[in-house]
Amino acid sequence: MPTSVVMPALEMAQENGKLVVWLKKEGEAVSKGEPLLEVETDKAVMEVEAQAEGILVGVKAREGDVIPVGQTIAWIVRPGEAPPAETVASPSGRAASVAACAETPFAAPTPAAMPLSAGARISPKARRIAKERGIDLSRIQGSGPGGEILASDAMAAASAQGTGSALTADSAAQLGPPEGEALSRLARLMAERTTEGWTHVPHFFLVREVDAGALIEVRERLAPAIERARGIRPTYTDMLVALVARVLKQHPGMNASWSNGRIRFNRDVNIAVAMAVSDGVVAAVFHHADAAGLGEIAVQRQALAQRARSGRLHTAEVSGGTFTISNLGMYDVDAFSAVITPPQAAVLAVGRIADRVVAVNSTPTIRPVMTLTLSSDHRVVDGAKAAAFLKDLAQAIHEPTTLLASF
Repeated sequence: MPTSVVMPALEMAQENGKLVVWLKKEGEAVSKGEPLLEVETDKAVMEVEAQAEGILVGVKAREGDVIPVGQTIAWIVRPGEAPPAETVASPSGRAASVAACAETPFAAPTPAAMPLSAGARISPKARRIAKERGIDLSRIQGSGPGGEILASDAMAAASAQGTGSALTADSAAQLGPPEGEALSRLARLMAERTTEGWTHVPHFFLVREVDAGALIEVRERLAPAIERARGIRPTYTDMLVALVARVLKQHPGMNASWSNGRIRFNRDVNIAVAMAVSDGVVAAVFHHADAAGLGEIAVQRQALAQRARSGRLHTAEVSGGTFTISNLGMYDVDAFSAVITPPQAAVLAVGRIADRVVAVNSTPTIRPVMTLTLSSDHRVVDGAKAAAFLKDLAQAIHEPTTLLASF
């Protein structure tokens, strides 16, 4: 039986995806689990694997097309099979729907009321403008290649139905384009997820200042050996990933998730680390971080950061996180509170290491201090459990040698 190849939903709230490249050509044999195509989503370019074994046929999407989630873009068939009758490949390699056209008379509507066909393409910016301004895209005839609906089409429709703001020519020139500064897909997704996390998750916050002297000393002691063995110098973020992961094993409630009104305890410890990219932040995931050595984490962090900056993180590298670390210390931030990413139960915000006057044995002393802010979901953990986790994490930072001995 033919297996359809559809545009997958690789992320939460994903509406469409951009086909970057076919890794197999029409007529080529494919194996189940073999990379079939690359898709660009809001966060990254991800590989999509074949769901069946057979021959790729009926390809009806080209590289560069923006395709709604769930739409069939090709078929995988067994030798001797054919794709469904309604998908007959045209000479250009695109598939045309012929059965419906043969059975149903077609009356061309007027251009102003051209309905949106099932295969019509809509640019992400046009879709956003339509959502913000209440535009019915089914009433718009696209002016782009192949009838694609562009942002200019959506703006024209907004002006026609009076949804645009009434601005003078001078004020419009000062404010720039009517749609304002366009958000990238990543920035828009960040806004949506931050809003969801802040409005749906009952946050509470715990703050603790930690003496980071031992962390500095251990890094200076271990870094040369790790650099010789791995070719990379570990960062404080690498050290925190290792320490947090190991402390989470002692506090399974902090490694839990809120799902369908229940607390789900995650078996694996997968630490997501917020990484800055050109147009926002992505959270790359270190799977099984509790079992990884410091050197291994440093190598993985470097690879993830490079792929994040180039927008080529794989699906597994941005999914499955059970706890998040956000470190802004490198930006000289003293302390901040981070918003939880559902369904995770917590996120740790890390400030810079700065010299401060503290009391040591009742004597004022200058020590390097780091401020940790733990945001927790009160549906999953209470204050006492979160405080116990933070206490043990602070102790691990005070005495990191044992946990970080293996690299």
